[in-house]
Amino acid sequence: MKTAIQTKKEAWLHAVRLRTLPLALASIFAGSIIAEYMEVFRWEIFVLASFTTIFLQILSNLANDYGDTVNGADHHERQGPVRAVQSGIISLAEMKTAMYLFGVLSLLSGLLLLFFAVQSWTLFFVFLGLGLASIWAAISYTSGSKPYGYLGLGDISVFLFFGLLGVIGTYFLHSINFDAHSIWIGLSLGFFSTTVLNINNIRDIESDQKAGKKSIPVRIGRKAAVIYNWVLIIAGYISLLGFCISTNSWGSCLAFVAFPLMFKIGMNVASAKSSEETDPNLKKMALGTLLWVILFGIGLLFL
Repeated sequence: MKTAIQTKKEAWLHAVRLRTLPLALASIFAGSIIAEYMEVFRWEIFVLASFTTIFLQILSNLANDYGDTVNGADHHERQGPVRAVQSGIISLAEMKTAMYLFGVLSLLSGLLLLFFAVQSWTLFFVFLGLGLASIWAAISYTSGSKPYGYLGLGDISVFLFFGLLGVIGTYFLHSINFDAHSIWIGLSLGFFSTTVLNINNIRDIESDQKAGKKSIPVRIGRKAAVIYNWVLIIAGYISLLGFCISTNSWGSCLAFVAFPLMFKIGMNVASAKSSEETDPNLKKMALGTLLWVILFGIGLLFL
């Protein structure tokens, strides 16, 4: 599975992890789709929220590369894709500088988003607090003296930031209004995003055990982690059904068309015998989640 990194450009591309960006954008797209359905969509909010999310995701990826090297998860026996700092082409100091850069970009983009979105100082400081919490969560997942990813708390963070807060917050910034129906879609994307993290942790279960990283699969074992994976996928579709029923928007159930793909991914993860066999399902689940959002949007807006 590991591919040798030859140049600094390749190393940075590995560190940025472009394949994670579709998943990061899924909640922004979903919240914006609901805003369009409710006729409160604003292009400037959509664009700035997308940029802020991309910067935060890249920051998280860089911090993960940095933190796993410092804390020992990226050791020579690790079976996942080779990391940029682990390769030796990018130094810890260079990675730290890149983290500062994307931290600043995230903050500036977020402030610009709030400038266009809110007129109340109370709302400004509430969302500023959420933004700073997002930056902290991105950095502290595997970095710092007590990275919460090493305690098995990454699932909760992903569920909140990639699901509930991502969808509900995006819709709120469009409309400056809370819509309870958006919770259902926030739950769906929270479950699907956590599925991606869980597949990642199933892939790395052996190396994480050696590094003392207590992810959910490490804590409960591979067999139970596969069951957990099925629960997450199914819960995502139950939440979608909740949205369809509560809004009487049955066209949005078009997203169920993505279920066979996610079912196949679940089967692949369950039957995988090695990290190499598990790894491709990460990208497939991330793209499957984006496909789910696109189908949801087509069904909600046009059917």
